[in-house]
Amino acid sequence: MDKSALDQNLLPFLSSFYRWEEERPDAIFLRQPFGDSWLEISYAEAGQIVRRMCAAMQSLGLQEGDHVGILSKNCYHWILADLAIMMGKFVSVPFYASLPKQQLAEVIELSDIKLLFVGKLDSWGDRETAISEDLQVIHFPNYEGNAEVTLGHSWDKLLEEHAPIEGQPQADLDSLWTILFTSGTTGTPKGVMHSYRNPAVVLRIEELTNFTGTLRLNQLKWFSFLPLNHVAERIAVEANCIANGGTISFAESIDTFADNIRSVQPSFIFAVPRIWTKFYQGVTDKIPPRVLNFLLAIPVIGGFFKSFLRKAMGLGDIEIAGTGAAITPAYLKRWYKKLDIHLIEAYGMTEVCGSICNGPQLDAPADSVGSAVPYCEVKIDPDTQEILMKAPYQMLGYYNDPEKTAEVLRDGWIHSGDRGSIDEQGYVRVIGRVKDAFKTAKGQFVVPNPMEEVIAANEYVEQVCVVGLGCPQPIALVNLSPGALSGQRNQVEQSLERALEQVNEPLAKYQQISTVVIDQETWTEGNRLVTPTLKVRRAALDQRYGDQYEQWHEHSDRIIWRN
Repeated sequence: MDKSALDQNLLPFLSSFYRWEEERPDAIFLRQPFGDSWLEISYAEAGQIVRRMCAAMQSLGLQEGDHVGILSKNCYHWILADLAIMMGKFVSVPFYASLPKQQLAEVIELSDIKLLFVGKLDSWGDRETAISEDLQVIHFPNYEGNAEVTLGHSWDKLLEEHAPIEGQPQADLDSLWTILFTSGTTGTPKGVMHSYRNPAVVLRIEELTNFTGTLRLNQLKWFSFLPLNHVAERIAVEANCIANGGTISFAESIDTFADNIRSVQPSFIFAVPRIWTKFYQGVTDKIPPRVLNFLLAIPVIGGFFKSFLRKAMGLGDIEIAGTGAAITPAYLKRWYKKLDIHLIEAYGMTEVCGSICNGPQLDAPADSVGSAVPYCEVKIDPDTQEILMKAPYQMLGYYNDPEKTAEVLRDGWIHSGDRGSIDEQGYVRVIGRVKDAFKTAKGQFVVPNPMEEVIAANEYVEQVCVVGLGCPQPIALVNLSPGALSGQRNQVEQSLERALEQVNEPLAKYQQISTVVIDQETWTEGNRLVTPTLKVRRAALDQRYGDQYEQWHEHSDRIIWRN
């Protein structure tokens, strides 16, 4: 493809906001739920708020190119703060809202921010001590039910004190747009640097090719709940919505999520596999899979039933259903197909500003992550089977870390750390992390990810991690679904026994899982067993339970309940 076409009419996506501010000033841009009511902000209203906040930041002494942090859960203030940062030609550095004090202090120090927006948070407490006295802070208005933060300047007071800036300022395409700190399953967070050019190129490719259809939606309704500091939500929801002149609605809390999404009925949603699993389990907990499949197969009635289920899940108007951040099991994709919902896998990294592969093709193999995005390249290292990627929108490097940059970015290719393959049709399959493979006590390598996918398909399993470093054979650690926890123990055990037989049947003896251990402690971000994007931290489980692996392997029972 002629890559020169990418540079034609290329503008930062802030220019789209200016366009809708002029052309559709009364169109609703942001919707924030407060109980049963919604606060709605138009493009014109958002423009005035953003311009006032930009003026306030300038009055606090910020200069073009200064770094500005955002610490908040998703809310309308998050988007407004981000637009104000772009309007002032500053550099945004958003953080995960759930970071504990020590990690928050670490990323604040690594990022060199001059100002921090603090907003909607579940808790605050001692995290205030992670902020140095010389760091300026602007706190959002308090959201009921969330922590009250009074540190620094008041958002509302600053808006009252400053007149809006004029004009349509925007940074040069090649200047630094954002630094995104990776959540990571191990190690120190790395600050991925992206220029303003990169999201502009992502949108330009979609404009030229209509690869995923995100710029051709019939209804312009986005629903935002994955962390906005994650590159997937930042591009798929914020950038895409602004490019379309659409509306972003937010979830108020975990408890109100289901009601919020049913109220919105979005046309676009991006979710991680665990969220899609929860939708699935919410249905199958009420309707047994056999009954569900029977009802869906009935002519005419099946169509009405599909429509009913989709609307009940909040997906009645869905046009694009994105999935990513972790690999989506094939069984989930097949199940949603029965509801006429095609899950579009987005595979990539923070380092490539989102996705390098997508699976919008209706006939894309369910066990693949689709094919390379137009103008992008993917290849497999012949020695290690590592997936290598190259995109016209990849990172500038890691902030203040040339050594790590050189490790990952070599000869123009980003080394993903994922092991995979590419078939003759160009479909990419991800087998797992290169470093996820482990040696048993017999010195033989085990690749856990394909086994995990088989076990994850079990209706009683919410999360699974196959482990066994130094153990004679692998074992499977699982968290049960809510439906399993309320069910009969013997039914759960029998179901897991069948899953064990299914996963072991095609495997060599040394690869076979000897034991399933049901961990009755839920794996959460709070206990550091999953990342903020809900990926299981294999190393953390090894550290916590590794000294029990051999004991569990030698146990006479194949299914063990760990209290």
